[in-house]
Amino acid sequence: MAVGMIDLQGIRLRWELVGSKLNERGQRLFAGAEARAAGWGGKTAVAAITGLALSTIGHGLNELDGPPLAAGQVRRSGAGRRPLTSTDATLLEDLRHIIEPATLGSPVRPLLWVSKSYEKLSVALRRLGHKASASTVRRLLPRLGFSRQSNRKADEGSHHADRDAQFEHINTKVLAAQAAGQPVISVDTKKKELVGNFRNAGSDWRPKGSPQRVNVHDFADKDLGKAVPYGVYDVSANEGWVSVGITSDTAEFAVQSIRRWRDAMGRERYPDMRELTITADCGGSNGARVRLWKLELQKLADETGLILHVHHYPPGTSKWNKIEHRLFCHITQNWRARPLLDRMTIVELIAATTTASGLKVACALDTRTYEKGKKVSETEMKMLNITGDSFHPEWNYTIRPRPVSNRSS
Repeated sequence: MAVGMIDLQGIRLRWELVGSKLNERGQRLFAGAEARAAGWGGKTAVAAITGLALSTIGHGLNELDGPPLAAGQVRRSGAGRRPLTSTDATLLEDLRHIIEPATLGSPVRPLLWVSKSYEKLSVALRRLGHKASASTVRRLLPRLGFSRQSNRKADEGSHHADRDAQFEHINTKVLAAQAAGQPVISVDTKKKELVGNFRNAGSDWRPKGSPQRVNVHDFADKDLGKAVPYGVYDVSANEGWVSVGITSDTAEFAVQSIRRWRDAMGRERYPDMRELTITADCGGSNGARVRLWKLELQKLADETGLILHVHHYPPGTSKWNKIEHRLFCHITQNWRARPLLDRMTIVELIAATTTASGLKVACALDTRTYEKGKKVSETEMKMLNITGDSFHPEWNYTIRPRPVSNRSS
């Protein structure tokens, strides 16, 4: 949170978790303390979040500095009127019945939310004979376990029965490799980016009234084309390597990116590297069924003498791949609202990506031409020195260097 700004999200969270569950005096003191901590504008912000009147929050501020009340007492003697729920026995239950047709989420979850506004709910209550304003409804909803919430991406549809078991398998293999001092990398292709003066999502600080002007249409520039960033994230070192390709996202390009990571960063950090554990998605250029991916990895093993352990995340679970939320998201954040004018701009912005946790990123352009549609024959597949794990060998396998005599020309 920036200095001088009110942490609205924090106040709202604390109100929902704690403040809304307190008695009348507790809510006044809670609101008063939050308003005081927030500083200028705090009372208005707290009132908007809690639904308490400004005068009530003012009383809470006064009570913070006043003497304590007697045990069990929530107001000074003779102060204020009794809450509606104490004089209107059916108010809460009628409100619950009104909400139920519009309730979202699962009824067995502890937190529910509604789609009707406070005003509409108060009108419905008044039709039933209750004297309930919109602010009253706002105060009562948390007592029923309701809050307003936005959507959250979480449902993935059907998934493989062994999905969770594969996660555990990957975790076990990764921990074993790290314990042995051997590197573990997470690999994937970031989405292709238009090169040129095109709109880039997000916002950034600029003089008021002078937004960055970009092309109206997102038609790829014939000369600049698109950039293809392929990332290699070192899980143990919190370091990333990104190769920016200029042609196609192929398995050959993917493995070349791993090769370049080893040459530029891996060998220096892991001088005793004998094995390399690779975690990847189940699809794309590094997919579990892509023959060219396995053939190119075999070539890498032959060249380097490394034993390559490959583990694929189950279908539909790419967001669990470490590279997604430890590298790519920070790159996107770093270049938000900045047109990627040319290839070197992309390389420089990626290389400038850092985080408070110490992430470091190196990046280089790959100007090679990678052809789509390369076929790998059955004969070539039979010559691979590949062994599947006992658990889901289609997702988990090891590629070892071949004897020179067994390598094809």
